[in-house]
Amino acid sequence: MAISTTTPARGRTAAGRVRKTGPVRRAGSPAHRGDARLAWVLIAPAVIGFLVFAAYPTLRGIYLSFTDFRVLTPPEWTGLDNLKRLVADEVFWHSLGVTAYFVLLSVVIGMTLSVTTAVVLHRLTASTALRGVIILPFLISGVVAATTWSWMLDAQLGIVNIAIRQLGFDPVFFLGSSRWAIPTIALISVWKGMGYNAIIVFAGLQTIPPTIYEAGRIDGANEMQMFRRLTLPLLRPVLAMVLVLTVIGSFQVFDLVAVTTQGGPARASNVLQLYIYDKAFGQFEFGYAATMSLALFAMLIAITFLQMRLLRADESDTD
Repeated sequence: MAISTTTPARGRTAAGRVRKTGPVRRAGSPAHRGDARLAWVLIAPAVIGFLVFAAYPTLRGIYLSFTDFRVLTPPEWTGLDNLKRLVADEVFWHSLGVTAYFVLLSVVIGMTLSVTTAVVLHRLTASTALRGVIILPFLISGVVAATTWSWMLDAQLGIVNIAIRQLGFDPVFFLGSSRWAIPTIALISVWKGMGYNAIIVFAGLQTIPPTIYEAGRIDGANEMQMFRRLTLPLLRPVLAMVLVLTVIGSFQVFDLVAVTTQGGPARASNVLQLYIYDKAFGQFEFGYAATMSLALFAMLIAITFLQMRLLRADESDTD
């Protein structure tokens, strides 16, 4: 009996008779001519949205950074004057330092708690309900979270200071003190974003084969040694991604500060985003605000690239 074979235009049956088959449809055939048109129709909303809400505002902002623009008058080209003003602006550098301090606290504390929480979830419990509870703060609006924590941390009526007084200590001005303002806002930010980061790390932990830990136990390694020598190296790509997202998100902090301290006291919490907002919508210096935004954008690109290179985000230590 002959083995059945096929060709693009015809096939052979088991009995050896040649039978005709339908024509093969190719990408350029008339039957496929409508596919490209349909594809453009389907992606058109996304493309239009990107051009209108991302590409055009970005290009417009770059242009305005070289102008003196105050809304009520047409933009006046000033070249590099805004950049020279930025270099000599002490408030800008102070705000950048405050932002860097906030980022440092948020990243160090947030990454530590997120990884610890993810490891505990992975090794001790498989409760889906508990994972849902942990991620709940991330789902809360930043304004709502900041308002709630402002009430809780109030020096007179806040529940936190009530508990502190009951323990025999003086009340702490968490949001009204130059010393405590940024650390307090950083802890609020960590509380809000920790659950999301922990779930990402938890997903990364689930990709590690259990046999690796079994081999580690056979070799006599304890939990801490396996965490240092197995878990962290294998989680390098995931941790790098979480770190980059945390750094970028921390540099863009605005709502928490705007609701809790408004940049005070004495500009102790005047982060860069709040300063840019004040220049643009408070003093209507949109050209200079665009220059600061462009500088922040360039810094974030450089920091992200440096992190990706130093952390070797595309590989783990086992590669």
